[in-house]
This record gives sequence, C-alpha cells and structure tokens, in this order.
Amino acid sequence: GLCHHAQEIQDEELKKFCSRICKLLQAEDLGPDTLDSLQRLFLIISATKYSRRLEKTCVDLLQATLGLPACPEQLQVLCAAILREMSPSDSLSLAWDHTQNSRQLSLVASVLLAQGDRNEEVRAVGQGVLRALESRQPEGPSLRHLLPVMAKVVVLSPGTLQEDQATLLSKRLVDWLRYASLQQGLPHSGSFFSTPRARQPGPITEVDGAVATDFFTVLSTGHRFTEDQWLNVQAFSMLRAWLLHSGPEGPGTLDTDDRSEQEGSTLSVISATSSAGRLLPPRERLREVAFEYCQRLTEQSNRRALRKGDSDLQKACLVEAVLVLDVLCRQDPSFLYRSLSCLKALHGRVRGDPASVRVLLPLAHFFLSHGEAAAVDSEAVYQHLFTRIPVEQFHSPMLAFEFIQFCRDNLHLFSGHLSTLRLSFPNLFKFLAWNSPPLTSEFVALLPALVDAGTALEMLHALLDLPCLTAVLDLQLRSAPAASERPLWDTSLRAPSCLEAFRDPQFQGLFQYLLRPKASGTTERLAPLHQLLQPMAGCARVAQCAQAVPTLLQAFFSAVTQVADGSLINQLALLLLGRSDSLYPAPGYAAGVHSVLSSQFLALCTLKPSLVVELARDLLEFLGSVNGLCSRASLVTSVVWAIGEYLSVTYDRRCTVEQINKFFEALEALLFEVTQCRPSAALPRCPHQVVTVLMTTLTKLASRSQDLIPRASLLLSKMRTLAHSPATSSTHSEEGAEAIRTRATELLTLLKMPSVAQFVLTPSTEVCSPRYHRDANTALPLALRTVSRLVEREAGFMPG
Repeated sequence: GLCHHAQEIQDEELKKFCSRICKLLQAEDLGPDTLDSLQRLFLIISATKYSRRLEKTCVDLLQATLGLPACPEQLQVLCAAILREMSPSDSLSLAWDHTQNSRQLSLVASVLLAQGDRNEEVRAVGQGVLRALESRQPEGPSLRHLLPVMAKVVVLSPGTLQEDQATLLSKRLVDWLRYASLQQGLPHSGSFFSTPRARQPGPITEVDGAVATDFFTVLSTGHRFTEDQWLNVQAFSMLRAWLLHSGPEGPGTLDTDDRSEQEGSTLSVISATSSAGRLLPPRERLREVAFEYCQRLTEQSNRRALRKGDSDLQKACLVEAVLVLDVLCRQDPSFLYRSLSCLKALHGRVRGDPASVRVLLPLAHFFLSHGEAAAVDSEAVYQHLFTRIPVEQFHSPMLAFEFIQFCRDNLHLFSGHLSTLRLSFPNLFKFLAWNSPPLTSEFVALLPALVDAGTALEMLHALLDLPCLTAVLDLQLRSAPAASERPLWDTSLRAPSCLEAFRDPQFQGLFQYLLRPKASGTTERLAPLHQLLQPMAGCARVAQCAQAVPTLLQAFFSAVTQVADGSLINQLALLLLGRSDSLYPAPGYAAGVHSVLSSQFLALCTLKPSLVVELARDLLEFLGSVNGLCSRASLVTSVVWAIGEYLSVTYDRRCTVEQINKFFEALEALLFEVTQCRPSAALPRCPHQVVTVLMTTLTKLASRSQDLIPRASLLLSKMRTLAHSPATSSTHSEEGAEAIRTRATELLTLLKMPSVAQFVLTPSTEVCSPRYHRDANTALPLALRTVSRLVEREAGFMPG
C-alpha cells in the first residue's frame, strides 16, 4: 500500500522530491499541488521507524511557511506535523513570537515541545502561554488555541510555573469551569432575510433536551458555543493534570497511612461542612469548583441522552469525573465523605449496565485507593470486576487494554485481594486470546504478579491452549442469540462443523472447562478439541494469538522460576514433555512453542540438576518413541543433551550404573531409528544436530560406565562410516554429514583414552570453576591442548 511504498523511497529520490517542494513553497500561490506534496512528504517521513534527513533549505522553508500570517491553515498544520516528525533536530530555529496569531502559536508550540526540552523549550512555551493569560481577558479568543498547549506543558514540566503564575492559572480555571455562559453562541453570519429575533442565541440545553438551569459543563448541548464555553471544555480536559501538579505536595500526594488517618478524623468531617461558607485561597477554590463540576457531571449522566454520541460522551465524562474525584480525595480527605454517597449510587447504577462497564474501572480504583475509609465491600467489587466483565466484554479492544492497565496500575493496592486476581487468570486470558497483538506486552509485564506456585501448572496449560481458546471465543460469538450487526469474527471463515461441535452436549464439559472464569485446580486434556477445532486454525485472529504464545511462555517461565520449589520444577518439566505433542494445529505454532520449551527444559535442569535422575522413568518413556521426533527435534535435542550433562554422580549421588546403562540402551535405539529412517512427505528430514547430540551423550555415558566403551566405539565407527555413505545425502545435507563425520572422529579419539574422556566429558565441580579457565598453567587447558593435538593427529590418518 501507500505506507509500504513510502518506506521504500530512497534518500536520493527523497532529495529530489524535497527540491520540488522547496520550489512550491517559494511560489506566491500555495495551491493544491503544495498541499498534496506536503501530505506525501509527511507520509514518507512518518512511515519509517528511523528519522529521515531533509535538506536544510527545505526545513527552513517549512518553518517559514508555518510563520506566514496569510498561509492556509491546512498547510501550516502539515508543516508542523512534518517538523514534529523530525524532532528532535538541531536544524530547527523556531521561536515563540507574539506577533503570530494564537492558532499559529499553538502549532509552533507543538513543534517546540516535540524537541524534548533540550534547550528549555518547554519552559519557554509555558512562559509564553502564561504571558498571554496575563495580558488577555478570560474570554479572549486566543486562549482557546493556547490552553491545550498549557496542559501539555504542565505534564511535561510541572516545575515550569512560579507561585504567582500557578495562582493565576488556578483563578482562570475557576472562572472557565464555573462561570461559562448559559446562552448559545451567535451564528458566524446572518442571512439577508433573517430577522434580528431569529439571530438571537437560544439557551444551552441538557442531553435530554431540557433547558439547562445549572452551570455549563462539557455535557451541556447547543448548536453553537461561545469562546468561554470552549474554554470550559478545555479546562475540564486539563483539570486532573493540573490538580496533580499544582498541589503543595506536587505529583506525590499524601502517603496512604497518613491519608487514612486523616480520612478517619473528625476534623475532616467538620472541614467538609464548613469549607463552602468561607473565602478560599485560589488552589482550594479550584478544588471546590472541580468537586462541584464532577457532581454536576454525575447528575447529568443520569439523564437519557437523545443522541448516541451524547450517550457515549456521558460515559467518557463519568470516567474522567471519577478520576478527578479520586485526586481531590487524595489531596484533601474532606472530599471523601462528600463523594461517597454519590459514587456508591453511581456504582450501583452502572454495574448492571453493560454499556457503562468502562466506568467500573475508575470506580474500583477509587474504592481500592481509599480502603476501609470508603466503607465499601471491596471483595464484592473485585468479584464482579473479575468474574463478569471479561466474560461479557472480552471482545472490546479498548476495555481489554484499560482492564489490564487497571490490573497493572493497582497491583500495589490489591494487598489481601491478590489471590482474587491470581485465581481469575482464566478470565483475564480471554482478553489476551482475543486481543493478543496489542495486549502481549501488557501481559508480559503483568504475568509475574499472576504467577503463583499453586496455579502455575494450570496457567502453563492455559497458555499452551491460548489459540484454542481464541477459536472457542470466536465460536461463542457466532452462536450467540443476539449477534452484533457488525460481526466481530472473521466472516470469510465458514466452520459449520465447529459450530455443531460447540453445541454438541458430548463436548460441553471440555468447552466449559476452556471457558471457565476461575482457576479450577484441575487440568483437562483438550486434545479432542484440538481435532474438532482444526478448521478454525486458519482464522487470522487464531494465527495472531499463536504468534504471541512463545513470547508469553518466556515471560511465564521467567516468573515461575522465582517461586518454584523442587517438586514444582519436576512437574513443570513433565508438563513440557507431555504437552510437546499435544498442541493446537495452528500454522507454525508447534515450531515456535517447541523452541521455547526446549530452552526452558534446559533452564529447569540448570536450576535443579537432580531432575534427570528423579524423572529417569519419564525421560526414558519420552525417548522410547520416535513418533514425531523430527517435528520435536529441538526439544528432543535438549532432553538428550540434559541427560548427557546431568546423569552423573557429580550432580546426584543417587545416580547408578544401572540407570546409565538403561539410558545408553534407549539412546542407542533412538540413534538407530533416526539414522535408519528416510525422509518422506509424512516423515520430514531429521536435523543432523539430533544425531551429533545423541553421539555426544552416548560417549559421555560410556565414559561414566566404562563397560559401555566398546559398544560406544563400535557405534561411533558405524556412524563415521555411514556419514561417508552416499545414502546419507538423502537424509542429511553435505554440511550435516560433515558435522556427523567430524563429531564421530573426535569422540572416537577421546574414548581411546578413557581417563581423559571422563576428565573432559564429565569434569568435576573444581574443574568447572573459573580458575581452570583463566590460569593457563592449570590442568584443564593443558589437557585440552593435549587432546586437541591427539585428535588432529588421529584425524590425519583417517581416509577423507
């Protein structure tokens, strides 16, 4: 598409295009060609991850065009967007110029703020906006464009404002929030036939059409708005950021312990009733007005909106109002007692309304933040939040992101309720299964808090079955009686057999297990579902989920190894082996998962080397069948390597000669099977790494039970001969055959010196210490040099 084409444009072509733009910008008439060229330039420089370099002449002309008084607004917006994409840049020379109009100043400010405050641009922009505030009346037309800039400055650099400037801004915000006009704005121009009476502005109305009798808010409606009404809306949009950064404590408010003491004091209750009757300083007056504004929004949200857009706006304003009230209550605990009745009533109203579900998250955050002082049954709030919402709203991408963000942001507040969160992981995984690409990084960050020794095995099963869960959620939406007018599933995919299976009572138990809301403490073998749902494997959403699972598995193992004891490590290792051949058949899924499982099996063995001896019977059983070996080559290679490394008395005194002999026989049989089978359409080529690791492990075991050395030597001789055979070319590449031949030669040479073989292949703990690798005079480097010479000498007598 266009983006792909923009990414492929080379620097030389871009340079020519910039020369053309320079000519257009120097012309007197900046017409449609200029607009089209600037749009293309913006696409080119924004389509790549790396910064595109533009000629200095072009950059200077873009800056000059941005400052032209009579330049069309569209062109200036594009110039600012291009310059922002280039930021930070040393070639920019924009300055805050008071001769420009406010719209141009806001665009210049956006470019300066994108510079990253390398030359105190943020402070300069903030001071410029404040000077405009000081010099103009509150209803001045310029402030409508500059107030959003001030909001950005407050967030980027809270310390920019001096005390008197902060006081001035608080006063202005009070005026805009509380005293905006209740009359609609005048039309821009009247018709010749219109009468003065017809041009009179009408009153502001509520969302249900009633005439507004209280002060103007963002939920007030009308056909046209005055400047002070626009400033009212913008003031509310920046209110929370300003409250957070303008308090005497700065961004860090009262500690939880101190706050709870104040919230429980009689003084707070008294101040709540007396603050309205006395003259307040500007900051406290702003908090009081902010509280009244939020109360008014809560009342307005009860009205039945005539338009869907107003209904959506009601919910968005409720979310922001609750967040503002939370800030107010943290800064001044007296507001808590004035807010509780309103917020409890709001919670009772919205918890049964699926359309208002997003409001529940800031409400739950409020009740979490204020703990026992809120006098709310927090357990009931959590249960509703984690039990019903993911089941009913997993397909809402915005809610999914906000829900997981809520969990991450409030981990420090869950305290005694962390078990509720951990047990709810099957429900949280519904969000992940349906929205895996955008939520993967969020879950990677959340998983350490979700992983618990008691549910780790069940969680690992759930992660491995995640693509299967995606397919089942798809079927659930398709079979819902009240299907959406705009389907949320892939309409190009037809899977009638899967829908029939989903409704079949015979499989209801398995489907219900996969859709369970909480951890059950049990595991079910879902292989029958994998076969039933195979037609869904081609669904795009299932494929996206399958691509995310390896990353999630890495995060899971990083977390679980922090809490796992010896018993759990054994169980995890067995689960890896058992599930390696029981995965949902999504394209490329098994290969990605096996790659992770193989590396994690080795990590578990490193954590607990005795695992190999303790799970000897299970490992022998795993190696006993060649079925699927080539498709699981990476995992088989890791298991074989771990046996050779850790099946030794060095790591576990319980290791016996009998065990070593049993593993030798199993691996010998496996090597025979691997080298005798021929690749076909049903049986793919087995990687040569499996063969070389099998030979190495067999040699290691023989060095620990010297009765096996003759058998191992004979086997290695056969492998070396086989590697020279023309028939090997059908099984392995020339490079693979050479690797097998070289490894067999090296291992044969080692076995001719059993004591050296044991020293090199099974070094003691002392030999593995760093001293033996740093000091050239110690035994290990000397032994390695000696063995290398012997191997080279022996290899020289071998036929090529």
